[in-house]
Amino acid sequence: MKGLLGFLRFSPAQPEEGESAESEFFSTAFSDQGVDSSMLVPWEARANEVGAKRLPSERGSKQLQQLWRKDRYMSRLASDSAAARLEQFFDFASLPAGRDVIRQDEYSNFMIVLLSGTIGVGRAHTWGEPLRLSQARPGHILGEMSLLDSGRRFSACTSLSECDIAVLSAQSLDEMMASDPALAAILIAVLARKLSMRLRMANTRLSGKKG
Repeated sequence: MKGLLGFLRFSPAQPEEGESAESEFFSTAFSDQGVDSSMLVPWEARANEVGAKRLPSERGSKQLQQLWRKDRYMSRLASDSAAARLEQFFDFASLPAGRDVIRQDEYSNFMIVLLSGTIGVGRAHTWGEPLRLSQARPGHILGEMSLLDSGRRFSACTSLSECDIAVLSAQSLDEMMASDPALAAILIAVLARKLSMRLRMANTRLSGKKG
C-alpha cells in the first residue's frame, strides 16, 4: 500500500527485549495517572447504554472522507489511500436523539467525529441551569482532549437528533501507532493543531483581545 500523501512508508522501531511489540501509550494513560479501571467508560459500554447501532464501515468511512475533504486541517487524511487505512481503526455507529454520548466529568477514552445530525455541547454548574456551549455539526470532533491528555470530560455531548458518528478509541489509536505510525503521527498532529486553535479562540474571547 502506498504511503499517505506521498510519505515514505516506514516500519515502527523494534521493541527492546521484554517490551511489548504493541503500543499501549493511550490505552494505559488513565491508569498511569492513578484512575481506577472501574471508573473508565469505554466506547463499547457507552454504545450499549445509549442504544447505538453499528453502521457499515464502508458507509461511515465515505461520510468521514467527504467531511474531512472540506476541512483544511483534516484534508490531509481525506485521500483515498488514507481513508482506506483509517477505516480499520474507526467504529461507525448511529445514535438516537436525546442520548448523552459523552458525560461531563467522567473518564472515558474515545473521541467522536460527527458525521450527520447535530450534537449539543453543554456544561452543568452547581449554581444554575446547564449552559449550552456550542452545537456540533457534521465534521466536528468531540472528546479528543480526553483521548490525548487522559483528563476528565469537560462537557457533556447530547444528540439533538438522530446522528451518525465515527468513534476512535484509545486502544484503536494505539493499534494505529503500532501498525501504521505515519498515519497515526499525522492524525495526532492535526488533532493537536485543531485543539490548539480552539483553545486560542477561547482565550481570545475571554480576554477580549485579538491575536
